[in-house]
Amino acid sequence: MFNALVVNKDEDSGKTSAAVEQISLDRLPEGEVTVAVEYSTVNYKDGLCIGPGGGLVRKYPHVPGIDFAGTVEASSDDRYKPGDKVVLTGWRVGEAHWGGYSQKANVRADWLVPLPEGLDSRQAMAVGTAGFTAMLAVMALEDHGLEPGHGPVLVTGAAGGVGSVATAILANLGYEVAGVTGRPETADYLKSLGATQIVAREEINETTKRPLESESWAGCVDAVGGAMLARLLGQMKYGASVAAVGLAGGAALPATVIPFLLRGVNLLGIDSVMQPFENRVRAWQRIASDLPMDKLEAMIQPAILSDLPQLGADILKGQVKGRVVVDVNA
Repeated sequence: MFNALVVNKDEDSGKTSAAVEQISLDRLPEGEVTVAVEYSTVNYKDGLCIGPGGGLVRKYPHVPGIDFAGTVEASSDDRYKPGDKVVLTGWRVGEAHWGGYSQKANVRADWLVPLPEGLDSRQAMAVGTAGFTAMLAVMALEDHGLEPGHGPVLVTGAAGGVGSVATAILANLGYEVAGVTGRPETADYLKSLGATQIVAREEINETTKRPLESESWAGCVDAVGGAMLARLLGQMKYGASVAAVGLAGGAALPATVIPFLLRGVNLLGIDSVMQPFENRVRAWQRIASDLPMDKLEAMIQPAILSDLPQLGADILKGQVKGRVVVDVNA
C-alpha cells in the first residue's frame, strides 16, 4: 500500500473532493514502466483536476499530478531499467491518465525522459511543466532570431511558474528582462531572478484602438493572452516574436493583423504536452545548463500531499508565487 491524493466525485451532486488515501499497485493504470515517485509540483491544470476537473478528468476516482520525477522500479521496455532517474511532463498524465500525486506511478515508456545530468528530481520538479514550457518558449524565440543586445524581452505573468523560470533563464543568458505583474509586492522577487524592469499589469492590459505603438520589445514570453497579448503585439520591434504559452487573461484575441503585416511580428504557439522526444531532451539539457540553480531554489515553495487541496484552489485564484515542489513521501 502507498499514499496518493485521490479525487472522488459524488454522482448525485456532481461535486468533487480530494484527500490522501492508501491505495495498492493493482489500482494503478496499465503502463510499461513503474516509477517510485519522489517529487511532483502544482500547475494550473493540477488546480483544475484537484477541484472541479475543468473538463480535463475523464473518470473518477482520479489521481492528479501532470508532472513527476523519480526512480524506475520496474520496466518492460528496454529503454529503462530499475534505478534509472526519469522525469515526466505532459501527455495528459494527471488528466486522462493517473498522475504524479502518488508514491508510485505506472506510465508508458514513450512519456518519460531521462533526468539530465546536473539536475536531481527535486530540482526537476521545481522546473516542472511550467519551467519546461518556459525553456521551450526561450528556444523558440532564439530559433526565430532573438539574441542578447536586441533590446528588452517582455515576460507577462512574470511572478507565476512559467514567468519566474523564463525570467531567470533569460537574465542568465544575458537578456534584459522586463517583467509584467499585477502584484506590486512581487517586484523584489522578480528583480532577484534577474528582471531589470518591472511593468505594472495595468500599463499594458488596456485595449487600444491603435494597431501599432512604439517599438518597445525585442521578444516576449506571454502567459496571459487575451487583451494583453493583443496590445503587446503592437509594441513589438520589427521582426520580433511573441511566444504564447498561456491564457490566464482569456482565450480571445482582440487584435488586428497589422503588426504581422507591417512589422513582420511572429506569434509562436508553445505546446508542452505533445512535444516530440528529441525536443524534450534538448529542452531539459538546456534547463540543466542555462537555469541558475540558486535562482531556481529561490522560487521553491515546499509542500506535501495533504497540502494539495488548498494549493489547487490557490493556484486557480492566481495566489501561488514561483514553483511548488511536492514531496510525495513526506
